[in-house]
Amino acid sequence: MQKLIASILFFTCVSFWSHGQDIQVSLGPDEIGENQAWTITITVNNDRLKAYDKFPDINGFQKRGVSSQRQSSNINGQVSFSESAVMTYAPQAQGVINVPSFKLKVNDQVISVPGKKVKVGAAVKAVDPFRSLFDRDPARDFFGGETEFVDVKEDALLAITTNKDEVYVGEGFTTTLSFLVADNNRAPMQFHDLGKQLTDILKKLRPSNCWEENFNIENIEGESIEIGGKGYTQYKIYQATFYPLNAQSITFPSVGLEMIKFKVAKNPSFFGQNRKEDYKTFQSKPKTVRVKELPPHPMRDAVAVGNYKLDERLASTNLGTGQSVSYEFNVYGEGNISGIEKPNVKKDNSFDFYEPNIKQNVSRENNRVTGSKSFTYFMIPKEPGKYNLGDYFQWVFFNPGTKKYDTLKSKQLLTVTGESQTNSAIESNDTGSFYSRIESADNTLLSSTKGDWMKIGLNIFILLALGGAAYLVFKK
Repeated sequence: MQKLIASILFFTCVSFWSHGQDIQVSLGPDEIGENQAWTITITVNNDRLKAYDKFPDINGFQKRGVSSQRQSSNINGQVSFSESAVMTYAPQAQGVINVPSFKLKVNDQVISVPGKKVKVGAAVKAVDPFRSLFDRDPARDFFGGETEFVDVKEDALLAITTNKDEVYVGEGFTTTLSFLVADNNRAPMQFHDLGKQLTDILKKLRPSNCWEENFNIENIEGESIEIGGKGYTQYKIYQATFYPLNAQSITFPSVGLEMIKFKVAKNPSFFGQNRKEDYKTFQSKPKTVRVKELPPHPMRDAVAVGNYKLDERLASTNLGTGQSVSYEFNVYGEGNISGIEKPNVKKDNSFDFYEPNIKQNVSRENNRVTGSKSFTYFMIPKEPGKYNLGDYFQWVFFNPGTKKYDTLKSKQLLTVTGESQTNSAIESNDTGSFYSRIESADNTLLSSTKGDWMKIGLNIFILLALGGAAYLVFKK
């Protein structure tokens, strides 16, 4: 952040250092006239006022602009100084204005400011021109009245850049939104309210037909670059790699970034106000990236696009039938790692393959997205023999560098010994007893009604037999 302030806030000053830093935020009076101004003042003692948040918007007040002040003293050889930024508010009507509590970030410190109520009364009379010396601003009297501020032409721009102008479907390209400040720039500027602005910018900037890998820039730091033989300091605000999902061209529209731009005093002085806060919006130019279809291929709609290699691991190369083993098929390289699908696995009676465990690692740095995705399988051989796992595990991808399709195949060789277990599952569910009855079985279809009557007759016979037996017992 210090590098940012040094490069963007450029103005002549004299620095004094003391034993510590003291930051204060003070509010204006409780009562003012309708024609009087009300202020919020940030004061930093014994340090520079390097950066601060946007002053709050207050219902009933209208912002009139920011001014800055600098004071110093030397008492008995002890040097102290302070810098201040003052936001001036003008009341919009008479009444009571509620100033809510708020927080301001000043020099990387968050200051909590309690609210208050301000009574706005009738307009007050003009100040007596013969007022006491103690009612005057001595610095203003000494240096000759009102300070005149001028606008310094800036040498800076907001730019959207991409590392490729043309890509295939699925091929990644990195997009960067940067604020560029020329080395010879003399206009003092500063970022403000960047989080809120960036949220609105990204709603316009993110293409809907792409997978995004965001670099998540947290600290904006300046980097020296050269464009057309001219030196700039680049401040990356947003960066992401996009992977087109279809062949529709991608257009990034023009977006705007509001910056604090200070007007500077025409005749700067040590004690007086040397800059005044203003705002300017910088607009980027639109940018288009053309997207091409992949060359014809049976798997064109299902392959990954990138530059990939294979790293594989087999727990053991010698097994017995029925013995399980783990096998890792690890794809690594540059591309859309999150979009990598599992390899095609050939299935036959020689192996049982189980669904893989999947792990991935994605790295976003140096304008590139790299990483790996591994698929760990458990498999059980059922037939003895020697096997090339390349016949079972294959993964097809398109390499935009060579503009060709390529296939990653396993190079592992596996030796299996033991007895065949292919028919073990069939034997464990023997159905021979069923087939052995086919020849002796009667193929005559029986009516379901006839079967029901036979059951009823049998039940009646049993009931009659029981009744007769009971009769003989009681008679005897």
